[in-house]
Amino acid sequence: MYKHILDLLRKIIGIILIIIGVISGFIPIIQGWLFIVAGLLILGVKRETIKEWADKSKKWIKRLKF
Repeated sequence: MYKHILDLLRKIIGIILIIIGVISGFIPIIQGWLFIVAGLLILGVKRETIKEWADKSKKWIKRLKF
């Protein structure tokens, strides 16, 4: 039962982040795409394609560091 509550909480947080990202896309001060990416990553924890995309992004960011 505890796992079901965590899954529901993860979905709620992911959806809220995506909604904030879409709304903040119209506000020039806040970067909306950051919230959208965070929401997709939280929602897609179990999906292999998003995991692969996240791994590639991490490798790309590590290469940018000096």
